[in-house]
Amino acid sequence: MEVIRMSEHRDTMVRPWVRPHDWAEVVLGVLAALSPLVVATDMATAWTLVVLGVLIAVDGLVSLAMPGMVYGEGIQIVLGALLFIAPWVMGYSAMTGASWTSWVIGVLTVIAGAAAFPVASTAHNRMAGSH
Repeated sequence: MEVIRMSEHRDTMVRPWVRPHDWAEVVLGVLAALSPLVVATDMATAWTLVVLGVLIAVDGLVSLAMPGMVYGEGIQIVLGALLFIAPWVMGYSAMTGASWTSWVIGVLTVIAGAAAFPVASTAHNRMAGSH
């Protein structure tokens, strides 16, 4: 009985639109992109949050559609790291709300991408073996 459940779990990770890691990435990206509506920002800060947020969300959607795309998770990790360092690089570390938004969502994006990496790798290997 347990063997069947593990097999079902692995099959779920190969199917598009079901992986929770990727859904988390989409939600995190949307939150970052919409955050300038609720935290104080200037124009450069707002655009930084919107652009990086949209890129995170789009990469999450692409990963959802193509679950075996391993490099998409690497891109998520890089985007999360960029969002994390953005307050210092873009000069908005004095804006508390925007900075904390970048730091928290950046770290969570890196964690989601790192957690999804082995799952995407397994999905890639299973899909490659089915050809």
